[in-house]
Amino acid sequence: MGLIIRKQLSTGCMLGVWEICEDYDTLRSFLNLEDSDVHALESFRNQERKLEFLSVRSLLTRLTDPSAKIIYNGTRKPFLRDKSFNISITHSYLLTSILLSRNKRVGIDMEYMTDRINKVAHKFISKDEYITEDKALQRYHLYIHWCAKEALYKLCDKPNLNFRENLLISPFQINEKGVIKGHLDRVRRKEYFDLHYFKHDNYIIVWCCEE
Repeated sequence: MGLIIRKQLSTGCMLGVWEICEDYDTLRSFLNLEDSDVHALESFRNQERKLEFLSVRSLLTRLTDPSAKIIYNGTRKPFLRDKSFNISITHSYLLTSILLSRNKRVGIDMEYMTDRINKVAHKFISKDEYITEDKALQRYHLYIHWCAKEALYKLCDKPNLNFRENLLISPFQINEKGVIKGHLDRVRRKEYFDLHYFKHDNYIIVWCCEE
């Protein structure tokens, strides 16, 4: 299937989504990998991890340039070697997504929704955050919160952030897509963000692009 979503966003960011329908050899044929990438690829024992690695780079070449090279800092935060864009990457099940901006901080997260979220909600939802009591919408509402906090975590790039105490989402009405308010709350420092979300099949995607 390959590239299924390519959006030039109003914030000046670019968002792409890749659906992994190709086998390993097909994905590999799309890319001219450097030796360091080949070494990284071959180090993965899990086939799914290899497909994820290849899909990220295949998507990046479609959004930017075939020579674009992803590198990582000491905390595994991704960068482009030529610094042409800030980048955030996410993967879940059969989809890979990338958010790019030339001059803004970016964060994106995507999850395939399952009922497991209910069992771990207490780990990331604070007492001040609102989750609907409508059982039919509860899972979706929780996933929006989780993805929003993951996106903020990636964007803020701060060590030791606690999802319950430091990353907070304001109450919001649930729709197929929308904009919600989130903030980073730490001692002597608060930052406020607009986070955009939308639903694609059984996936929820949340992204943030801020100065």
